[in-house]
Amino acid sequence: MKILVINAGSSSLKYQLINMEDESVIAKGNCDRIGIDGHIKHTTFDGRVIDTDCTFPTHTEAFEKLVEVLTTGEGKVIDSMSEISAVGHRIVQGAEIFSKTTLVTDEVIQQIDDLSELAPVHNHPHALALRACKKVIPETTPQVVVFDTAFHQTMPEKAFMFGMPYECYEKYHVRKYGFHGTSHRFVTQALAEALGKPLSELKIVSCHLGNGSSITAVDGGKSVDTSMGFTPLDGVIMGTRSGCVDPSAVTFIENKKHLSPSEMSDYLNKKSGFLGISGISSDNRDITAAAQHGDKKAQLAGEMLRYEIKKYIGSYAAVMNGLDAVLFTGGIGENSDDLRADVCRDMEFFGIKLDEAANAGLRGKLQRISAPDSKVEVWVVPTNEELLIARDTRDLVGNL
Repeated sequence: MKILVINAGSSSLKYQLINMEDESVIAKGNCDRIGIDGHIKHTTFDGRVIDTDCTFPTHTEAFEKLVEVLTTGEGKVIDSMSEISAVGHRIVQGAEIFSKTTLVTDEVIQQIDDLSELAPVHNHPHALALRACKKVIPETTPQVVVFDTAFHQTMPEKAFMFGMPYECYEKYHVRKYGFHGTSHRFVTQALAEALGKPLSELKIVSCHLGNGSSITAVDGGKSVDTSMGFTPLDGVIMGTRSGCVDPSAVTFIENKKHLSPSEMSDYLNKKSGFLGISGISSDNRDITAAAQHGDKKAQLAGEMLRYEIKKYIGSYAAVMNGLDAVLFTGGIGENSDDLRADVCRDMEFFGIKLDEAANAGLRGKLQRISAPDSKVEVWVVPTNEELLIARDTRDLVGNL
């Protein structure tokens, strides 16, 4: 069985074609600059690369190019799209409508589009991609949607509600939704397998750290709380996102700088975080390099992230009444050994003791990094959202 996994953005279309017999990647790529001009980079399992400019007025043309490179020319890996058993799509926001992986219908696409107000950067492009895919993919090929928010639908009301008038939830659906759910689900399952224990018996704090970051409390395989909120802006400081801020500070700055609500949203989402604090970059690698050269603001940005992660680990252990493991994943979590060391430092009272040698230099590899006598296990667990989407798609279409 071959499954095509699609992750569509407003101007991009990332994809992977996965052979589910051995879960290997047959080909992967990205159609970007959709609606601007267009470019595709396509890489096959045996190292062939197509890297060329294209014309992508809409997502439909991007899908047509995707089909072309998969089935013809130098990047060919299949004879026709009929070899693909199903298509799995990543969708950011499913709200309370979608709590599980779902088969695509016209009604489902419209519901996803209708949720665009809750995720304006993501959901409308997802809907555009789904409609474009229907035009290009054979009608007999089932399509499936996997929602980032679905994993967090197990949060109790006391965790997902805000302290605003209840009508805000009833009328406008304002609540904590949480994100990165597909990643958190994948890595906690992978950790349970590595530990040789049932996920249902584990209390885990999952730290997905990248340009966007979220921390999730996973008790018995279920999300019981998470740091991102109504949107991915909430929680810890990120590349360009502020993370948690006193709402009065937001309205204060809005008035001082004479910003409209949408301008204030851009200020918090695109001009804050590492970039806003350091004035240098939104990339953690640049921040780390500058900090090592003595830049005080870069050092501060890094310290803020580490401090906030520590707070979430402590609070989530309290929420779950215990802690078996902490895991690090995502671009920063998997590759920044200094961040992992700083987060785990001075946590012995909490049962966390790092193995400095195991942690040093570790990049993107499944491995325990806690000391043998650490009461709480600490692991690096590489994430693979595309593979989980493919597995969900296989499981759903296999039961049709």
